[in-house]
Amino acid sequence: MADEEKNETEETSVEAPEAAAEEAAPEAAEEAAPAEEAPAEEAPAEEPAAEEQPAADAPAEEAPAAAAPAGDDGEGEAPLTQKALRKLERSKHAGEARPQRSVEERTAERAESRKKAAADRSRYRASQRGKRGEPGQGTPPAEREPGSKKVRQGRVVSAKADKTITVRIDVARRHPQYEKVVRRSATLHAHDAQNDANEGDTVRIVETRPLSRLKRWRLVEVVERAR
Repeated sequence: MADEEKNETEETSVEAPEAAAEEAAPEAAEEAAPAEEAPAEEAPAEEPAAEEQPAADAPAEEAPAAAAPAGDDGEGEAPLTQKALRKLERSKHAGEARPQRSVEERTAERAESRKKAAADRSRYRASQRGKRGEPGQGTPPAEREPGSKKVRQGRVVSAKADKTITVRIDVARRHPQYEKVVRRSATLHAHDAQNDANEGDTVRIVETRPLSRLKRWRLVEVVERAR
């Protein structure tokens, strides 16, 4: 009897898991069915979003193309030239347009404007001359007794020739009218009998009778030796 009871208990234990599995299968199927149906219902809502996405991206792609003409470097518009600025100012003029004129009328008007400008310049220059006052006296002439010989002082620029030196005389005088210092230089050939002067020395010479084709001066003394 004990063996029969054990067999019954084993059969019931085997059948119990099978029954539990059969009961759980319909419940799992019911839960899976709504889960599968949900995407089918949500699909139409996602499709318009997918269609609208390219529309939202389209302006972003066109934006660089529209912004490209602003400037080559992307820093802004290029600066206008002077000619473009003048043209822009003329376009802003809101006054009345001048009547059409013939070539003769334009020529006469241009001549009149030039004549007026010339008169203004003359008047301005006359006023400036009046402000300057009387003209200056400049450098007064050196006092010289009649019959005396001229004496000059200069620097020796060449002493290569025998008994002859070349002296450069620098003269600075103030202009008599404009009061501006005018600097000039002259080159004279002088007779040096002892070959005493050398190049670079400061010497004093005096005029004399013609000694050669170019020599009209004679060495008096060496004022300062060249260093």
